[in-house]
Amino acid sequence: MKDRACEMKRETRETSVSVRLRVDGSGSFEVSTGVPFLDHMAETLARYASFDLAAAASGNDEHHVVEDVAITLGSAFREALGDGPIERTATAVVPMDDALVSVSVDIIDRPFADIDCPDALYRHFLRSFAMSARLTLHVVIVRGFDEHHLVEASFKALGKALGAASAPRGSELSTKDRARVG
Repeated sequence: MKDRACEMKRETRETSVSVRLRVDGSGSFEVSTGVPFLDHMAETLARYASFDLAAAASGNDEHHVVEDVAITLGSAFREALGDGPIERTATAVVPMDDALVSVSVDIIDRPFADIDCPDALYRHFLRSFAMSARLTLHVVIVRGFDEHHLVEASFKALGKALGAASAPRGSELSTKDRARVG
């Protein structure tokens, strides 16, 4: 199996982002974006997915940094996966104190995002990630009231779902290319 890894940079007038991602990793991370909560969420995602992640970013404001890290990370994820057959779909439900969040993914080339998240900036992160990774993402808050816990549980569940859905398998999970009988 090829090394499922990618290094990617994104330079705009507002930001500079670099990401090194290894899908078949151990959950190690080194993240420095200048946005402490973003660092924490990216590290959480890597740890729960068992991806190795190194990311650095700088920029003129928090919104642009968060958005461009999401875009770069999503693009790197898609590139790192390659074209081999994978499990493709997964759902993870994560409790965190008062929060209970369900995340479902389908790693397919039809991007869609329905994000239930109390923080508009991190709802935007999750949507930008899904669009750049070209996957379907559903984030559903089952219950909870602490916004920090709800966002963090979302990233934990996303990590677990991505880790499971990106697992290699022996054959493609699709009926689109099969001939119909009868």
